[in-house]
Formats: sequence, C-alpha cells, structure tokens
Amino acid sequence: MIAMSWVGPINASEPPVISEEPSLLERYSNSVQDLILKGFELIGINYRFGGTNPDTGLDCSGFVQIVYKEAMGILLPRSAREQSEIGAVIDRHELKPGDLVFFNTMRHAFSHVGIYLGDNRFLHAPRTGAEIRVEDMRQSYWMQRYNGARRLLAR
Repeated sequence: MIAMSWVGPINASEPPVISEEPSLLERYSNSVQDLILKGFELIGINYRFGGTNPDTGLDCSGFVQIVYKEAMGILLPRSAREQSEIGAVIDRHELKPGDLVFFNTMRHAFSHVGIYLGDNRFLHAPRTGAEIRVEDMRQSYWMQRYNGARRLLAR
C-alpha cells in the first residue's frame, strides 16, 4: 500500500511526497485514505469564490464538497457554515485525518473549511489568487482563527 509521508517544509507549489514508508494515513481505513488522496489530486487548482468545478476553480467549501462526494459518495451542504453544522463536534486534540477543520477568516465564525491531514496540517482552497494547498495549523494566522472541527466518518 502506498502511504503519504511529509518530507521537508510545506511548500504550496510542491505536493506531499508519496513513498513506501509507513505513515499516519495507514492507520486509518481505506475510505479515509481515498478521501485524502482525492484531496491531493486537487492540489494546484485555482481558488474561485463560489467555485464548485475543478475545471474553473473551487472555493473552500466547494473543494470539501467535491472531495467528499467523489471519494465517499457523501453530498455535503454547499457553504462552510452549513458544513459546520453536521457531523460530530470534536476537540482539536482529537483530530484525525479526514476531519473537517473550520476557521474565522471573514469576520464571522465558520467562514472557512479544510480537510485535516494529520500532523497539524490541513488541505484547503485558501483565497483568490491562490491554489489548493497544504497549510500548517500551527501558523499564528490559523491558530488565531481556528473555530473547531467536525468528524463525518466513523472510526
């Protein structure tokens, strides 16, 4: 089984390295692996406000919606706010790959969403002029704006 491993610093232009080494991802079910791998396939796609199509661009909730639909067959609500209202509420120290993480980036709670990858990293569509990428939740910007997390997948 191919596993993801993090090598070196996170760089928005470089996707995570795929290797044969064991990783956090191997601890979880094939469905979680499928979900995260689907998210990785979308790295580099341009952000587009209101975007729901990878060919023209995705916003944060459109990205999460497509990943869950294509990898899991789960149709999520359209907005980050609506997505924050489903699933089980979990504490930050309980985060596992595949969980949804929420942030206040537009002066209101739950205005941004991403998919947690493990090791304090998440995958998301950040903003106009940027591409889907991996970020570190320990960066002060994200730490100050963290709103919480939801688990949609049974473990």
